[in-house]
Amino acid sequence: MRSKERIRSLLRSPFLTWGVLFRGRYNFIYDQMPIIMNRMSIAKRINLFKSGANLIYRRLTPWGMPLHMQFELTNFCNLRCPVCPTGIKALKRPPKAVDVELFDRVLDEVGPYLLTLSLWGWGEPLLHPRLRLILRSARRYQIATFLSTNGQNLNDDQVIEALIQEPPTYLIVAVDGLTDETNTRFRKGAKLAPILAGVRRIAQIKQKMGLRLPLLHMRYIVMKHNQHEMPHLIDFARRHHFDLLTIRTLSIIDVESTAQLHRELVPDMEEWRAYGYETDHRIERGDFICLQPFWFPTVFVDGTLVACEQDYNAQQAMGVISKDVSFSKLWRGKRASSIRRIIRETPQRLSFCRNCPYRDRETTDCSVQAHFLNPRIDYSRLVMRYH
Repeated sequence: MRSKERIRSLLRSPFLTWGVLFRGRYNFIYDQMPIIMNRMSIAKRINLFKSGANLIYRRLTPWGMPLHMQFELTNFCNLRCPVCPTGIKALKRPPKAVDVELFDRVLDEVGPYLLTLSLWGWGEPLLHPRLRLILRSARRYQIATFLSTNGQNLNDDQVIEALIQEPPTYLIVAVDGLTDETNTRFRKGAKLAPILAGVRRIAQIKQKMGLRLPLLHMRYIVMKHNQHEMPHLIDFARRHHFDLLTIRTLSIIDVESTAQLHRELVPDMEEWRAYGYETDHRIERGDFICLQPFWFPTVFVDGTLVACEQDYNAQQAMGVISKDVSFSKLWRGKRASSIRRIIRETPQRLSFCRNCPYRDRETTDCSVQAHFLNPRIDYSRLVMRYH
């Protein structure tokens, strides 16, 4: 979070406190996606108030449980994206899909307090063999859920059944080119046909059954080789039955070997660049305040808890969740506190902090523009009615 974003949040806090504690209502934008929480439980209201206080203090042992969580469903993928640790084989953790029992156990503990749950990590989540059970478990709680996919098996019958029967709030589909030639420059091994066929089938089923979810969300990363397609994005997304289009800037990752390639992918237009540059070097900003370890942890497929998803090889793990070790024990443990202290006070000691994709951005969000495409959807009320 940038300093100016933190100040805005603090100025809004008296109004938010009234809405949260006394009305049980909280409206916010998550990476350009509108979320409306309504009729929140008392436990969720109190936890939101406690967690929000960490905007000021960033306590080494947080007052509350997380507001947001990322849960890695798989750490293997069917593509070879050139600036992804999985795609370039920099991920040293053994390939695995998360156990449903582990997922249930963590959600039982954290679910009553969460606002959002991101169901992906360093792998392709639709490759999980028990996807429907995972989605069903997440839907037990009042959580806005996000599932991000490269869409290569989106036209699979079992995948579509899971997404219709147990829909996430937002189904985020990565499309980084309007032709196979452009898309595969970054999404190595991808084809547009299964993506578009799957989205079309889901949209048709939703319309036939009168369903609101999942919200079909096309996400497009602007790069040098695809920037010429920008004038055609909205028409393409609308024509292929997406409900929402967001335009995203390209992030760095904590792999030094990708630095040169990243610079080659940076678009010419400054408004679509994630970072400012001087003489080909990224401008470092000093006003970033990291909140990840205080309210947005990540759980990897084997139950390893980390402070930030950028720690993709779990260099600084808080511990491993198991039948004998709860999430709460790790979240409030000494190891977690020591990691938070480093990130709060001397982040340059950690490579994933030095190469943080959020630190040097103009704004914290990676997505910088949103287009709502479906006139039949009241986006201001969609999620509220769902919950």
